[in-house]
Amino acid sequence: MEYNLADLFESVVDAVPDRAALVYLDHPGTGAERRLTYAELDAAANRIAHHLVDSGIRPGEHLGLHLYNGVEYLQTVLGCLKARIVPVNVNYRYVEEELVYLYRDADLAALVFDAEFTDRVAAARPRATALRHLIRVGEPAPGSTELDAVPFTEAEVAGSAERGFPARSGDDQFIIYTGGTTGMPKGVMWRQEDLFFSGLGGGAPTGEPVKSPQELAERVAAGGEGITFFPTPPLMHGTSTLTAFIGFNFGQRVVIHRKFTPEDVLRTIEREKVTSVSLVGDAMLRPLIDALNGPMKDTDCSALFSVSSSGAIMSDTVRAEFQALVPNVMLLNNFGSSESGFNGTATEDSGPERGFRIRVNSRTQVVDPATHEPVAPGEVGRIAQCGHVPLGYYNDPRKTAETFFEKDGERWALLGDMATVDEEGVVTVLGRGSQCINTGGEKVYPEEVEQALKSHPDVYDVLVAGVPDARWGNHVAAVVELRKGAPRPSLEDVQSHCRTRLAGYKIPRQLVIAETIQRSPSGKADYRWAQQVAAGADR
Repeated sequence: MEYNLADLFESVVDAVPDRAALVYLDHPGTGAERRLTYAELDAAANRIAHHLVDSGIRPGEHLGLHLYNGVEYLQTVLGCLKARIVPVNVNYRYVEEELVYLYRDADLAALVFDAEFTDRVAAARPRATALRHLIRVGEPAPGSTELDAVPFTEAEVAGSAERGFPARSGDDQFIIYTGGTTGMPKGVMWRQEDLFFSGLGGGAPTGEPVKSPQELAERVAAGGEGITFFPTPPLMHGTSTLTAFIGFNFGQRVVIHRKFTPEDVLRTIEREKVTSVSLVGDAMLRPLIDALNGPMKDTDCSALFSVSSSGAIMSDTVRAEFQALVPNVMLLNNFGSSESGFNGTATEDSGPERGFRIRVNSRTQVVDPATHEPVAPGEVGRIAQCGHVPLGYYNDPRKTAETFFEKDGERWALLGDMATVDEEGVVTVLGRGSQCINTGGEKVYPEEVEQALKSHPDVYDVLVAGVPDARWGNHVAAVVELRKGAPRPSLEDVQSHCRTRLAGYKIPRQLVIAETIQRSPSGKADYRWAQQVAAGADR
């Protein structure tokens, strides 16, 4: 039995060809709008796949997606999978040097890019000598650098709408580049079969995984419509693309926007009767709360069933604010990574007092990073997962050896997250080991302090970092964005607020007020920026 993502998608298409598959909205009601059925999306993906094959891109070669959200993004991913070409996500915020690194590290043979990025692509391309085929989405601005790129519309017309591709395999690859919070981006290499079970829940993230590839389409045919998935972060982050594929595996409708704008998100939730929204932490949930308290206060969110976050936590305080506005919604803090897929969901009693607690799946353990043996309850270790895990990091044998290991005949991935486990098997995530602050011999994890600070009534967003200190080695610094109109708190006020929630050594010793907190487009923390801001501030 082969679990190949393109084969599985085509089986769903054949089961429900006329069902709505994908809705793209630029600005709901005013901007561009496209609606595709499963048959139409399949034909569109076939066209781009045949164009790539006809242009000489071979199975196993890598194609970069340097794009904002749009039909073209998911169409191209599907086209790559159909033609056994490996899709590679590209962070659209990268500038020339970062793009050169990624294009070369990933050995990109082809690139699909938004016209807005023409000048950046043109600057990086001469040093990415393996990159030989470019496809441009949209028209470049007047005065942009000339590039020998094929317009996406022409590539579509040139390719056949029929399938006709060679047999595929569960060993075909899917690469997810992850920037992380430190170091250069790394390409996580997944076999598609492993990604299907770890990242896509085996066709049923909340139920029993399928026992055969054929069962996926059988379930879709037997079920009805009614679920609308809305991944709001950029598709260039693995979580959003995987959310879209979860929707496809259910034979349901997926809605996407070009960019995250809270008012537009709420308009779409109301207009499209969205049932399931995915986002990244408070950085995306808080603007939705502000909009619901302001210009969008009458938005009908009655169809909304769940809001889930991965990559960053929805803090206890912010969750409560949203729950008061949309009482029937279920808020889920999911835990996972590019190296593991999905590991578990936070318990109801997670929060500043008890920490970020998750009930993990049977393939997840907290282990000693040196021996790889499970730690005793209460001891600190690193989260690890076995079974369907990636092959390693592309072009990086050293980091692969540091992260992936064999034990008891199974392959494991050792994640960067430090954690403890209790007698009942509930895991408390402490934070990324790379961000741990060593202050006076004690270890402080930024996420725990951030949770406490976010419960302060004047704090809108916050990042915590360690700053070199002559006495303590490092001290805990909080870089805070205040709520609009909130008075500037003193360091003593912030410390007093935290003392009821945190041990003394975790209390911030420095407070820096920033106009805005810098995060990635998906809301992930930029700890390098926070550390630089805190280190450069007056004390």
